[in-house]
Amino acid sequence: MSIRQERINEQVFRELPVILREVKDYRLRKAFVSITAVNVAKDLSSARIYYSAIPDGRSESLEVKDIQKGLESASGFIRSDLAHRLNLRITPKL
Repeated sequence: MSIRQERINEQVFRELPVILREVKDYRLRKAFVSITAVNVAKDLSSARIYYSAIPDGRSESLEVKDIQKGLESASGFIRSDLAHRLNLRITPKL
């Protein structure tokens, strides 16, 4: 893994939790999502995000698969906000 790739991994890892707090999807508002790891491809075209999620105890109907759908739904917003924060020429697809 190159030094640049490691640096971008660290930057994405630091910025994602901040961005996730701004997401307004109800499925993510009712859950605790923690980013555990980030792995950006060598060509920076994609990034694999590893996370753990715990549904809020107050909402019994929310499941982990709902949180996954919420993250997929918000991926466009997350990616665009990440592009503004990282100032990269190519922002990885999440």
